[in-house]
Amino acid sequence: MLDAMSGPADPADPNSQSKDGALRILLDCDPGHDDVIAIVVAARHTEMVGITTVAGNAPLEQTTHNTLVLRDMLGLDVAVHSGADRPLDRDLEAAPDIHGVSGLDGADLPVPTTPLDGTDAVRFIVDSCHEHDGLWLVPTGPLTNIALALRSDPSIARRVAGISLMGGGSFGNRTAVGEFNIWGDPEAAAEVFACGAPIVMAGLDVTHRFRATPQRIERLRQVGGTLAVTLADLLVFFSDMYRAAHDEGSIDGAAIHDPLAVLALTHPELFTRAARHVAVETNGRLTRGMTVIDERRVVHRLAANTDVLTSVDAAQAFDIVVEAVEHFTP
Repeated sequence: MLDAMSGPADPADPNSQSKDGALRILLDCDPGHDDVIAIVVAARHTEMVGITTVAGNAPLEQTTHNTLVLRDMLGLDVAVHSGADRPLDRDLEAAPDIHGVSGLDGADLPVPTTPLDGTDAVRFIVDSCHEHDGLWLVPTGPLTNIALALRSDPSIARRVAGISLMGGGSFGNRTAVGEFNIWGDPEAAAEVFACGAPIVMAGLDVTHRFRATPQRIERLRQVGGTLAVTLADLLVFFSDMYRAAHDEGSIDGAAIHDPLAVLALTHPELFTRAARHVAVETNGRLTRGMTVIDERRVVHRLAANTDVLTSVDAAQAFDIVVEAVEHFTP
């Protein structure tokens, strides 16, 4: 467990890197428009040992399909394994109001041509943690797969470099205090935050500072090519759904949440952060899925277990997204 003055494992640590110096990660996701951007950034700036899928923004069949689509579009040689099709102790409540029924409404997507590599994401996660020293787990959806992997083999909490997740915050988006990923499976989230591994949390406080404004979407479209145009179309839909869900004029584009969990590792200089103790409320009628962030300055408080991201240089972060798309554009 981290103390109040320490942070998580340093992504620059040689043990977290492959022989060619790339950061080594396993991405666990539920695409989702913002997951797609996370996949692009991760493909450009990390060595992905694999991608696992979970039900969240859409049912598992659809999030897995969407991941396979992106793998083909980027030409990635990376295994994809599907995982949990529902939360640990609850029914799935997806987000068609934000991502559409498919999870990636808003663009004409190709049919994937490469098959799924496996359907046991939990086993794949555990095996990967043993095979690769210094592996970072990067979950950008509900934490069901990660919690199940920890249940299967608690030792992986000590083996990984850390867990960089998108979720939580001091306010919510599904409820007043519940962010979607944590609210969707609070029992899993509670287990992950309590597991003892170093944790980086990209919560709503920081992700709402990184938005798909019309100007940024147009800049992406101007890259040209199928990938850039497809991503721009997806972000138009995503932002339209966001604006429809908020008071008129209160938001200028969708929050691009998920890539920040990747960028926190690959480009840590973009962020400010604070070491805090974070726990998850699982039982509250009004507070289900709340990430309880201990901001107290009293001497007798719980030791910090999470590196909470507090701000991001959004302009530079979007520059990195655009460059990553350009990299995969013929």
